[in-house]
Amino acid sequence: MKIVVLDAYTGNPGDLSWQPMRELGDLVLYDRTPADLVIERGREADAILINKIVITREMIEQWPRLRYIGVIATGYNIVDIEAARDHGIVVTNVPAYSTPSVAQLAIAHLLNICCQVQHYTDEVRDGMWSRCPDFSFTDTRLMELAGTRMGIVGFGQIGQSVAHIATALGMTVTAFTSKAAADLPAGIDKAESLDALLTEADVVSLHCPLTADTRGMIDARRLALMKPTAILLNTARGPLVDDQALADALHQGRIMAAGLDVMGQEPPAADNPLLNAPNCYFTPHIAWASAEARARLMVVITRNLKTFIEGHPENKVN
Repeated sequence: MKIVVLDAYTGNPGDLSWQPMRELGDLVLYDRTPADLVIERGREADAILINKIVITREMIEQWPRLRYIGVIATGYNIVDIEAARDHGIVVTNVPAYSTPSVAQLAIAHLLNICCQVQHYTDEVRDGMWSRCPDFSFTDTRLMELAGTRMGIVGFGQIGQSVAHIATALGMTVTAFTSKAAADLPAGIDKAESLDALLTEADVVSLHCPLTADTRGMIDARRLALMKPTAILLNTARGPLVDDQALADALHQGRIMAAGLDVMGQEPPAADNPLLNAPNCYFTPHIAWASAEARARLMVVITRNLKTFIEGHPENKVN
């Protein structure tokens, strides 16, 4: 079996071993594959693995040997699932491998906004504390989370993990979810609607998939529903949020701050309006990328391919 990994670098920049997958067939690794080489590099493959490369029907139709597509991630919207099904190609993903890491980064963004750790590190290094006549130096508003309300949009494993941490911090939690209220953990309220959640929450954290229905759901109208003291967190998918609308809301003080691990275009264009928005904090799509999460990822993508070869594929999405 010829196995081709088209964008291997982000998941494994060299600190993890590909040897278990090499034992399954003839493995060819490409750190990155530009769009104009995707078809050529996949032409002789029996199995293709991808992280963020988009696989279209046109590509699939030019790969007569292909029988398997392994997505090295949880989200699989990058693959034309219908085309894969039409051509008898199995598609798998890796669910839940990054849950602790994504929840941790969402809370890290929240704590950074509330406690301003990086700001005060910079101020201390610049001598502001040394020059202060008092033992304590502050020049921003510091926030306590106990007693505030966290609104979580999407209540899968990551949303539930964030809710658990928020509860430990003394926050109350409301979830906007398709789950029935009776199926939610004790102490978690079910929002009547997304608009109601946005209106009531002090912190809104997005943990839902990107679909036709959720794309752009946090737009100018919905941002206007939020409290002027509210914080928006997005560690899910960038296009859930209208970048321009969020930048406008931050400039105009309609919400207080945003913590983002994802953006509408990745990497962001140099003129993305959020890059100059006040109180907007960024990490470059790294919530999933802890060493521990990537190690789990490597184990599961290898097992997914192995079980496919054995005739009983795990984590099949089509």
